[in-house]
Amino acid sequence: MSKNLLIVESPAKAKTIEKILGSDFDVKSCYGHIRDLEKDDMGIDLNNNYKPRYKVPEDKAKVVKELKQLAKKAKEVWLASDEDREGESISWHLAEELGLDPKVTKRIVFHEITAPAIKRAVENPRLINMDLVNAQQARRILDRLVGFELSPVLWRKIGMQRSLSAGRVQSVAVRLTVEREREINNFVVESSYKIEALFSANDINGKPVTFKADGPGRIAQQEAAEKFLESCKGAQYTVAEVTVKPGKRTPAAPFTTSTLQQEASRKLGYGVSKTMLLAQRLYESGKITYMRTDSINLSETAMQNIQSEIKSSFGDKYYQPREFKNKNASAQEAHEAIRPTYMDNHSVDDEDGRRLYELIWKRTIASQMSDAVFEKTTAKINISTNKDQLNATGEVMKFDGFLKVYIEGKDDEDDEDTEGVLPPLRATQVLDFREMRATQKFSRPAARYTEASLVKKLEELGIGRPSTYAPTITTIMKRNYVEKRDKEGVKRDVNVLSLKKDNSIKKEVVTENTGAEKAKLFPTDLGMVVTDFLKLHFKEVMDYGFTAHIEEEFDEIAEGKMKWNSMIDDFYKPFHNTIEVTLETAERAKGERELGVDPQTGKKVIARMGRFGPMVQIGDTSNEEEKPRFAKLKANQSIETITMDEAMELFKLPLVVGEYQGKEVAVNVGRFGPYVRWGEDFISLPRGEDPLTVDFDRAIEVIEGKQTADAPIAMYQDKPVTKGKGRFGPFIKWNDLFINIPKGYNFDHLTQKDCEELIEKKVEKEANRYIQQWPAEKISIENGRWGPFVRFGKKMLKVTGKGEKGKYTAEELADVSLEEVKKMIEVQVPGAFAKKAAVKKTAAKKTAAKKPSKKTAL
Repeated sequence: MSKNLLIVESPAKAKTIEKILGSDFDVKSCYGHIRDLEKDDMGIDLNNNYKPRYKVPEDKAKVVKELKQLAKKAKEVWLASDEDREGESISWHLAEELGLDPKVTKRIVFHEITAPAIKRAVENPRLINMDLVNAQQARRILDRLVGFELSPVLWRKIGMQRSLSAGRVQSVAVRLTVEREREINNFVVESSYKIEALFSANDINGKPVTFKADGPGRIAQQEAAEKFLESCKGAQYTVAEVTVKPGKRTPAAPFTTSTLQQEASRKLGYGVSKTMLLAQRLYESGKITYMRTDSINLSETAMQNIQSEIKSSFGDKYYQPREFKNKNASAQEAHEAIRPTYMDNHSVDDEDGRRLYELIWKRTIASQMSDAVFEKTTAKINISTNKDQLNATGEVMKFDGFLKVYIEGKDDEDDEDTEGVLPPLRATQVLDFREMRATQKFSRPAARYTEASLVKKLEELGIGRPSTYAPTITTIMKRNYVEKRDKEGVKRDVNVLSLKKDNSIKKEVVTENTGAEKAKLFPTDLGMVVTDFLKLHFKEVMDYGFTAHIEEEFDEIAEGKMKWNSMIDDFYKPFHNTIEVTLETAERAKGERELGVDPQTGKKVIARMGRFGPMVQIGDTSNEEEKPRFAKLKANQSIETITMDEAMELFKLPLVVGEYQGKEVAVNVGRFGPYVRWGEDFISLPRGEDPLTVDFDRAIEVIEGKQTADAPIAMYQDKPVTKGKGRFGPFIKWNDLFINIPKGYNFDHLTQKDCEELIEKKVEKEANRYIQQWPAEKISIENGRWGPFVRFGKKMLKVTGKGEKGKYTAEELADVSLEEVKKMIEVQVPGAFAKKAAVKKTAAKKTAAKKPSKKTAL
């Protein structure tokens, strides 16, 4: 008997929904998008109202074929992709490919995978909303037009990497990080002095406690701070007045996509992509509601469940129902906030998923709990020797309310927590003075963005939507425009002046660590060069307001107020004209910065982008007689901030540090990082180690460490067995064979017997693989899935040369000579062996060619 076919996006969701709907429904997954724009000519007909040409990619052909077969047999086909614009678009593509009529095909939506929600959706189907489809289609086409037309401009005008690309939202996101970085680089640090006094008074139990009071604002100069302390010598400190005011704190709204990403970053240390991946799993397994939303609404059913949970777990006084108003004007209020589907389910099994789920549960519960009530006490303290006053503040919690469950995190925690608990104080009370300090404080620039705070900024500017945040940030990091990394702090001297109880003033200098950052977004030099080029030539595309306006137009298309191809036309015509003008007139961008003149040669020293990234060079590339010298910048250096002295330090490499066992020892930096060269051997230095700090003793330590690691751990058939750790895990090496170590073996304590077993198993396995092998030449004849083939290095080549006699058999290939195999290789890789000989010949003739090897060629 034929069933109803219901198609969802993911297999995990399919399993959950099939259990709910029972035997009448066959629930299948389309595994996300099944079609995309063709690659040829952008997949867009520019002369026919931007009509898109879609294609089913190869990796989805099998899925589409299976769904077509099932659709033909089904009693009725239901489309149940996600409820956002992207999901609506997927339903339309399914209808197109499966031959369904969008005017009658049932489309259902739900934003929680629970039995009542799914059954209610099936009872109330609708049709595909073409306005939503067109909004998503407009976004896809516009982004394709920008990417396909703008990226080639970057290849020609910057051209350091073929992987350069530009995008409507990604380029603006990079601009934000670049502008923040320059703001930090140009920030002028100012110092001032903060006055703090320590006093003692009895608490309610009569025991003396120490509390702090702040002085009258910041003092700009050290001399003025010292003068203030002088004026307080011998003073009596009296409480002038005490005021007590009630205060309260209100809980935050339930999670949207953006706020979930921000809190998961602050509290759990999750990147935006990880948060969305875990949230997707929780949604598909029926644990939370739909995770791509900008609404802070909660359904009536959810409110009832939350009320019941709060009252049963915490009591009636902790319950306070609330409706939150969204500050985001473009938020789709028809949706619901991210919340647990069942509030009585406090946790889930998966560890990473559990932490995110519990965060969502706490935030949802807290949103409907009572305010936290505080009592804030402020005491003004007179100084008898001058007219100034000190202020002591304290806060006492009277009722914890929502704080019993949840405290919202902050992006930048304030180091100076001046709130504490004061002992009971009264007017005219004379205080016991302990010490007064004037501590030097330094102003700080705005913090670099984290993934989550960048999402917050994009949302504030109205750029992007819930479904675009994670892929945008992933893209800008993948393109090497922005990198996420830590920054080590630097030591800084801080002046502290102290007025002691005996009226003496003590001066001291303490050291503090400043500027340390963790998991922050740093624009790369490439990101800066690309941003400057785009800002210069494509002002509109890089404008925050214009990008936000485009998002508003997508919203209008979704509401049926605007035609999608008219919107595309208004954007594309002036944009395309700018592309043509830029290609014709714009100069090539190098991101150059002149640092100074080399004192030895009198040639200019320039920092700029090179083929393999940021570098410095001495000399001019236009001088054919003498080529310039190059040096690669370190990972923590930038074209914009590197100094002349720092640049000249880089040219000290390669640095010969001595001789060991008759071979020269030198340190250098190569394409894959810093290393020690010992004769013809290259040994990588640990990540982060500065090669300029490596002396002879350290170099020998690195060499001997490598020798120890490479020392034989056993012998087999009179040949050594060594071990190591590589890209695919721990291994042993014997006779040019690399053998992975299974988990059943103790890698740190491999015995002779272990090595023999592993080698014999590998040899037995390889015996069926190799017909003939010449390891020294990196040539072999091997059995493959489709028959014998020749392996030459990493290349897999055909067996040729038998002519009219047909194909070689494996038995015949066992007798083929190395010379015959080389001929086969030469036919397919012309000059494969002549090339090697030519390199050796050049090296032998031109001894001067060795000189540039001491530089880091880029």
